[in-house]
Amino acid sequence: MIGTITNVAAIIVGSLIGGLVKKVLKAEYSGALFTAMGLAATGLGINAIVQNMPNSHYPVLFVASLAAGGLLGTILKLDDRVNRISSKRGDGGKLGEGILTGSLLFCVGTLSILGPIQSALYQDHTYLFTNAMLDFVTAMVLASTYGIGMVLSAGILLLWQGSIYGLALLLGDFVTADMMTELSIVGGFLIASSGLAILNIKDCKTLNLLPSLIIPIAWCMIVG
Repeated sequence: MIGTITNVAAIIVGSLIGGLVKKVLKAEYSGALFTAMGLAATGLGINAIVQNMPNSHYPVLFVASLAAGGLLGTILKLDDRVNRISSKRGDGGKLGEGILTGSLLFCVGTLSILGPIQSALYQDHTYLFTNAMLDFVTAMVLASTYGIGMVLSAGILLLWQGSIYGLALLLGDFVTADMMTELSIVGGFLIASSGLAILNIKDCKTLNLLPSLIIPIAWCMIVG
């Protein structure tokens, strides 16, 4: 798991550097960074949707995924639980928002999904080393906006890629092209939703929608 460990280390180092920068930033500069991150997340999410929607073989799967996942997340009260923890920190829930956005950007992507599989089956860490460089920069920018607490997203990435690595060892190359397409569509909606929340346009309670990512994976494994 050398590739995943490198990826996790890159996020930690990037978050530490960004967290130090945040301490010397004026409020107006922090506001500009919030706006930039909101626009970037919204744009990346829309781009993922537009790119992958034409390739979908299950046109309504993303609707079912968002509906079922959102219902499950609401029943589990994921958004309320995380916001309650963030409120105790006195940051108004901003850190939770940042960790959610960062985790989606770090985890929902071709490199972050195919990388652990390549690493497990072929000992090829190229995808994950490349992803580490991208995540280092992203973590630095996010931490300069939300603070050093962004290092927690490294733990989420470790669980995500570690799970994919383990499944690859057990099941082989279980990720199909259809699974990547459907997962990218749902992930795009979640990233865009997170961006809208950062911009204070609409709080879609993206945390409650996180279980939506499970549906396309389970569906494609069953039909595949």
